[in-house]
This record gives sequence, C-alpha cells and structure tokens, in this order.
Amino acid sequence: MLLLHGFPQTHAMWHAVAPVLARQFTVVAADLRGYGQSSKPEGTEPYSFRHMAADQLALMASLGFRQFHVVGHDRGGRTAHRLALDAPEALQSLTVMDIVPTHLLLDELSKDVAAAYYHWFFLAQPAPFPETLIGHDPDTYFESCLLGWGAARLADFDPAALDAYRQAWREPDTIRGMCADYRATLQLDFDLDAADLSQQVTAPALVLYGAQGAMAQAYDIPRTWQPRLTQVQARPIQGGHFFIDQNPGATADALLAFLTGV
Repeated sequence: MLLLHGFPQTHAMWHAVAPVLARQFTVVAADLRGYGQSSKPEGTEPYSFRHMAADQLALMASLGFRQFHVVGHDRGGRTAHRLALDAPEALQSLTVMDIVPTHLLLDELSKDVAAAYYHWFFLAQPAPFPETLIGHDPDTYFESCLLGWGAARLADFDPAALDAYRQAWREPDTIRGMCADYRATLQLDFDLDAADLSQQVTAPALVLYGAQGAMAQAYDIPRTWQPRLTQVQARPIQGGHFFIDQNPGATADALLAFLTGV
C-alpha cells in the first residue's frame, strides 16, 4: 500500500494511520517530489502530477511491487488519480481524500471555492514572488493553511508531526518546490486532465472527505467522482480537510473496511 500526503505536509501525516494499516499490509509512505526529503528539481514542468505519479510508480517497482493499493490526500490524491489514469495495470485500488477532480475544480470555479482555495492561485504566481513572501515567515503562512480549510485547530496536529512539517517547509527549496507544484497544475495538469476526461478508473475506488471541510461545503463530493470512477464508494469522516490528523482512528477503520473487501 502506497500512502501519499498533501500540501503543506510530508509523509509524517500518516504517523497514526500507517501502524494500523501495517497490521494487514506492507505500507510505503513517500514524500512527493518537491516536498519533505524528496528531490526538488528546477523549473515547473517536472512538477506535473504525471511526473509525480511516475516517481511513485518507479518507487514501488524498485521495492518489488508491480501492483499495489494507493491512498492519497490532497495533492497526493491528485497524484494518485493521475497514476490510476497513466498506469491502471499497477492499481489494486484507489483512495482519494478530500478532493474533487482537478479539472472540475478549475473549470467550474466558484467564488466560494476561489476564496477558500486562494492558495492555488497565489502559489502559482511567477517566481520568486510567492517564495519571497512565504520565506519571510514560513511557519505563519503554512500554519494558516493547516487551519484554513475547515474545522481545524493547531492542537489537532500531533506535536512531532508539526515539527516535521516545520522543518520541511522552512527550507527554501521546499517552498520553491511547493510553488512549482501549483504552477504545474495551472500550466500543465489542467490540459492533461482535459485530454483524459473520457477515461475512467476501473479499479475499486474509495472517496473519503472531511464532513466539515471546505470541499464538502462547496460540492457533493461523491457525485463529482462518479463520472471518473466506475466502482466507487464514498464516506465522510468527522473533521475538516485534515481529518486524517483529527480523526486517525476513523480514517484507518474506513480504509480497512474498504481494502479488506477489495
């Protein structure tokens, strides 16, 4: 099983969930390109979800896993969806957490979503503008992101995990990599997804989302995925966007209930 984190976190986000899953599965938790301890190439093109998905496919192959379950939250969920489109033969199942499809969000952008997810457009501005502003006080900026998408307090995050996030996001190259991730979404991923709108993921799929999160307030999240996933289950978890941190037990239970039935 491959676990993929989202913005602005690292693989440390799975600290309370991975041990539960590891009782039944071999668990691999990776940092996405540009995040944590993974590589941070120059430019924008290397940060497309296609490149990020290829990274993870190569990682799993190098560990001897030609087929696996993939679970992704936020940017990790978008990477997982792209992996499912580009390498369907590798997937045993797909789980995406608290996202709607990338193309849908951008193509049908509402004012409420634009206000809640303003960071998509701020981070995508040309370098070095967002990097410079964030670099003056990374903790204030990224902690505002942790608290900004529904029902979260700083106390919801494990102190050791928070320390890991802070160590990562204080690095200038990590700030640059995260900005490049969002630039790639507007410059590359939207068009790649537009080309694949008719392609469906046929592997068993699970959609989990925060019941009090910004996405759940703006969308019928399960319905947004129905045209893209042929075998889909959906379930809300109490909490906001970061429900994995807020409610790890319920998250692990939902994953195991789905995965043991695949």
